Amino acid sequence: MRIAAGLLAAATLAAATACSTSNQPAHAEAQATVAASTAPAETLTPLLQQALPNVKGKTFTSAIVAFPPGAKALPHRHGQAFVYAYVLEGTVRSQLDDKPVTTYHQGENWVEQPGAHHVLTENTSRTKPAKLLVVFVSDTGAKLKVDDPKS
Repeated sequence: MRIAAGLLAAATLAAATACSTSNQPAHAEAQATVAASTAPAETLTPLLQQALPNVKGKTFTSAIVAFPPGAKALPHRHGQAFVYAYVLEGTVRSQLDDKPVTTYHQGENWVEQPGAHHVLTENTSRTKPAKLLVVFVSDTGAKLKVDDPKS
């Protein structure tokens, strides 16, 4: 399973970097920075966004999420998207819903089911960056990340 997931990640990254930016929609070229309270912010850089021709209403999006040292994301959801994450660099701590906190190292991966609540995502290092390859299969036009409302 890990080999297949790793191959998927490598193929996605290779395909995305092989595409010229002229083939990318304008909204996939933008870079979004998401602010976390006092910690540095993570940055999501879309690589490839493509409607799935055989699944009406669904879009495949691959992106790099970069976490500077000490970065922590706000609690969030990915709507009804199915999410696959692969650690390209560094170490990331994550918690979904009420499941235990899990630490993922370079080469490890996880999935998030549609509607999952991502209550913790952080770079465990205060001195080294972390980087994820994230793949979303989402409803076409839906936001890929929605932070929890501030209380």
